[in-house]
Order: sequence, then structure tokens, then C-alpha cells
Amino acid sequence: MRALVTFVYLFLYAPIALVVLFSFNAGRNASEFTGFSTMWYGRALSNTFLITALQNSLIIALTSATLAAVFGTMAALGMQRLSARGRAIFDGLFAAAIVVPGVVIGIATLVALVEVFSFLNPALASLWPGDKPPQLGLGYGSIIAAHGLFSLALVTMIVKARIASLGRDIVEASSDLYATPFTTFRQIVLPQILPSVLAGFLLAFTFSFDDFIVAFFVAGSKTTLPIYVFASIRRGVTPEINAIATMVLVASLFMILIARVLMRDKTTKAHAGE
Repeated sequence: MRALVTFVYLFLYAPIALVVLFSFNAGRNASEFTGFSTMWYGRALSNTFLITALQNSLIIALTSATLAAVFGTMAALGMQRLSARGRAIFDGLFAAAIVVPGVVIGIATLVALVEVFSFLNPALASLWPGDKPPQLGLGYGSIIAAHGLFSLALVTMIVKARIASLGRDIVEASSDLYATPFTTFRQIVLPQILPSVLAGFLLAFTFSFDDFIVAFFVAGSKTTLPIYVFASIRRGVTPEINAIATMVLVASLFMILIARVLMRDKTTKAHAGE
């Protein structure tokens, strides 16, 4: 059994380790290590097309993660007021949104956006006073919408689990002390669920920043970092691609580590304080 587990881990992580190793290759061949060098990291960071794609990914990831954190938290709070049957229905819908393959989400989002644009663009043209009405199309907005809607389900599930562990007693106690609902949320509920909200934000940011499949369908003329890497690989794998992959890997692991720390149950600290 140990041998099987070892083989599985080697199969999963050995290729990643090779990508990291060959990112420090001094030669141009990505499959032949000829010496240790960090020059490919310098070339990657001085690539203007790469920097533009990185900026696009950061803008999209920050915006979609922020929207997902805000509306996901609102959805988690609202679900607590539903009946058990209503919560079960929404739990199933959110879980389905998470497990649906990315290619299905990408195609469905693209079809939906095309239909919406075909309806809204003629309406805007008929209402616009000038000669050149704005044209809605694929770009920042479409990627943010696609990533934000998926990430909303992820944030909702994380925050909802934290809210369920709090119980209703502290909220009822706050109401008994004549606190308004907003005061109860600001001073009682929000400090308790804030680590989960931040964890959901970081996970949503990581998903959006790393996503290729959904963004490929709805990006339009915009190029994100994963799309740039895919286009570069089609011309051949170089140590520069390995360097880009290594930097993305380190950044993603750092974000996931922070999210993991924030998602830890605070009961251990509470018991330690006692």
C-alpha cells in the first residue's frame, strides 16, 4: 500500500518538480539540463506581452474574487433564513456549480453572453442619441462575470459552513440586548466569519488567476496569463515557459496556504487561551 501511495505521489508531483528544475536551465532546450541559471526568469519578467497578460489576469482575478466574496457572503447569510428544504435546494445548486466541468461552464457562458449581446446591442443602438452607440462584447466583463459566478458558489459554501458552526445563540443574545440587525452583523457575526470570507476570497482569486478553460471561451480579444502560456506552448516549450509556470505555481501555493491558515478552526486558540 505504501508503494502504491508513493507511486501515485511521484506520478502527480514528479512532472511539476521537473518543470521547476528546468526553469533554471542555462540552455534553450527545455528537456536537456545544461547548467544552472536564472536568466529565463529575467527574460520572462522583461517580456512586455507577458506583463500585459499578467496585468489582465490580476485585474480580472481581483475584481471577480471581490465580487464573489461580497455576494457569496450575502448569499450564505441569506440561506440561514431559509427553511431546511430551501437550504437543501440551494446547497445542491451551489455544489452542482462547483462540480460542473469547466468546459461546460465556458461553453454555456459563451452561448448565454452571445444571446444577451444580440438582444442588448440593437436596443442600445435604438436608444443611443449619437451615431456610434457602444457595443457590448467579450472582454474584461465577460471573464469577470464567468469567474465571479463560479467563485460565488465556492465562497458561499465556505462561509455557510462557518456560519453554521456559530449557532443562533449569540445572535439571539445580541437581539435581547436591543442591538439592531446591522450592529449584530458588524460587531458579532462579521468578526467571526471574516477568516472564512478572506479564505474564500483567496481561493476565488487563485481559481480566476489560474483558469484557462473558462477564460479561453469568453476572453474575446483579451489575453490572460494562462492563455498566453498556452499560445506560447503551441510554438514550443522553452525554459521561459517553465519559469512562468514556476512563478505561477509558487504564487498559487502561497495563496492556498494563506487560505488554509484562515480556514482553520479557531477553537484550538480559544482552548489555548483558556
